[in-house]
Amino acid sequence: MNLKHLFDLALMFLIPFLVVMIPIIIGQWYGIFHIKKFPGLADAPVGTVVGAAFGLLAFMVAFVFQISSNRYDTRKALLLEEITNIRTTYLRAELLKEPMSTKSRNLLVEYVDIRSGFGKDTAKINHLMTRSQQILDTLWSYSVKLAEEDRSSEIYALFTTSVNDLVNNYNQRITMTFEYRIPSVVLWIILIIAFCAMLALGYNFGISGRGNLGINTLLAVMFSVVMFLILSLDRPETGLAKLNQKPIITLQKQLHVMQSDSNK
Repeated sequence: MNLKHLFDLALMFLIPFLVVMIPIIIGQWYGIFHIKKFPGLADAPVGTVVGAAFGLLAFMVAFVFQISSNRYDTRKALLLEEITNIRTTYLRAELLKEPMSTKSRNLLVEYVDIRSGFGKDTAKINHLMTRSQQILDTLWSYSVKLAEEDRSSEIYALFTTSVNDLVNNYNQRITMTFEYRIPSVVLWIILIIAFCAMLALGYNFGISGRGNLGINTLLAVMFSVVMFLILSLDRPETGLAKLNQKPIITLQKQLHVMQSDSNK
């Protein structure tokens, strides 16, 4: 884990923390100053405004959490679909002529090895993605060769369909993992709403004389933890919200056993 990665993780927690602490302190100071000039402000319905602001903030946080949670579930479904596609492609590769059959199965075993490595070393993601694409391109080139030999072959149709499904699954998984993100404008809106809500809360603390640094810090930590969780689910490359890799590891062991048996 390099310094840039640690710095990014720190920002994911620190920015929401400051968005809560700073406006609370500012609002509290202003409330104390204001109550000294206008003592009757203590009876103003500031608490109603604070409640409305926190209700809106809670709605937005729940909305964004649902987005990131749905993306996590989609990634999980794509993983299970990919495992099925890999195993199907491996079995159908056994129907091909030699040496294409052995080469295809060896590539698929390597592909699974690479796929299982995604969850272990996030620093090598670019290399693993490049090699995965090369393997898929090679498998597709085998499909092209099969078409040139006999386009009406049922074996050709089965293998080509499996490879095509594998390519589609790879593209969907890469897109869902590294390209789709919660829109930045949504995150900015949450931070703005949080800033305004905490400003109103701090002001309410100030005019009521009930401010407490410990409570303020606890509130900031709670909000930061929730936002940190949302951002972790939205950015799987951080390695904090990894999918359970046991299914792909199980497939890896199965394919290695099948490969060893076929080489005997």
